[in-house]
Amino acid sequence: MTRSVTIHDVAGEAGVSIATVSHTMNRPARVSAETRTKVLEAADKLGYVPARTANGRAPTARKRIGVVAPFRAYPSYAMRLNGVLDACEAERVDVIVFDHPSASRSPSPRLSTLPLSASLDGLIVMGVPIDTGLGERLVDRELPTVLVDSTHPRFPSVVLDEAHGTRIASEHLLARAFTRFVYVTEGQVSHDFIAHGTRRLSGFVHALADRGIPEDHVKRITARSGNVTAGRHAAEAIASLARDERVGVLAGHDTLAAGILAGLRARRVSVPESVGVIGWDGGDSVEALGLTTVQQPLVESGRIGARQLLSLLADRAAPQERVLLTPSLVEGITT
Repeated sequence: MTRSVTIHDVAGEAGVSIATVSHTMNRPARVSAETRTKVLEAADKLGYVPARTANGRAPTARKRIGVVAPFRAYPSYAMRLNGVLDACEAERVDVIVFDHPSASRSPSPRLSTLPLSASLDGLIVMGVPIDTGLGERLVDRELPTVLVDSTHPRFPSVVLDEAHGTRIASEHLLARAFTRFVYVTEGQVSHDFIAHGTRRLSGFVHALADRGIPEDHVKRITARSGNVTAGRHAAEAIASLARDERVGVLAGHDTLAAGILAGLRARRVSVPESVGVIGWDGGDSVEALGLTTVQQPLVESGRIGARQLLSLLADRAAPQERVLLTPSLVEGITT
């Protein structure tokens, strides 16, 4: 019987300690990029499978896919997961969920450690950047992979037409006679990728410029994080601008927008008379708040991504499609 590759073998191959291998697999931010690469190359060479994934699968005829996303950081990925579950339930496919830190808040945002093992038949990666090195690892492992809310030329993907989203948001604010504009997004620790917030800021600025609004009339506020408290803090600067002009705000996502609303109300700033607020994502909680938002087809994006992966599992030669979804503006009482 062939002996299983252990963490000791990987450490020896990479010339590092067992603790370093453990950190690479479980806490990648604690090791340097050079060390991570060395350890992962050794693991790939030896065919190492972490014990937590190797031992977790009972013999079964059912397919098993993994879904990786920043679930705890952003409620929108739980909605996307609902779409994945809908598609997989009918096909009797088991779904294993792996939480990943927010790419914006992580010093090591790339998926440097994934459950790349024989315990999975396929993988869906949602909202986390894929670099060339990881792309090659996935291809080398021949693990069918689909990206949702992320993109890479080697894999099929489901993405949002963000330019359309920022355009309809800007047109909505202009139609309501706001004259000064603010984009609020959470800051990112790593700068080796372009975050969604950065792309949306660029789209917002360009959409307003097309309607004659100069760039210096668009203020960027970098929130301390992506939670409600950070949105409350951002409201202070917005309230200051609103003393002189009517301010139209686009937030990077609905959680920040909810915090901005709370902060403005605490400062007795009238919404939408003095400040109009638009979020981004959509969902039941947004409707309850009455928040105007750029609504993504979240459940549908997960469902489409899962169907793409199921097609790959059935036929590895299935077309590598890039599906572009169109957002819509849902008007609430905040604009």
